[in-house]
Amino acid sequence: MHSARDRIEYEPWLEELSEIADRLELTTEARSCAADLFLADVPDSDRSKRAVLAASVYAGSLVAGDGRTQRAVADAADVSRLSIQSRWKDLLESAGLEPPRW
Repeated sequence: MHSARDRIEYEPWLEELSEIADRLELTTEARSCAADLFLADVPDSDRSKRAVLAASVYAGSLVAGDGRTQRAVADAADVSRLSIQSRWKDLLESAGLEPPRW
């Protein structure tokens, strides 16, 4: 659970997350998981926030069973697929979840 202060501080990024989720037609559960993952590990650098946001959407969709491909999320978030690939497992691990081992 995250504080209201965090949600207010990062509201523009959460709105962006919602827009990406709309483009991907993600479920409410996937959106919630993605937001929680993002808020749990928001980077200090604005430059990194978009990549972490995209990785959070990808990982959140997996957790919720509403998985999308890294390519689909990257396209919807306007980041490279590599940006997602290099971050999503760490996001899950830092949230105390075990990433799949495919």
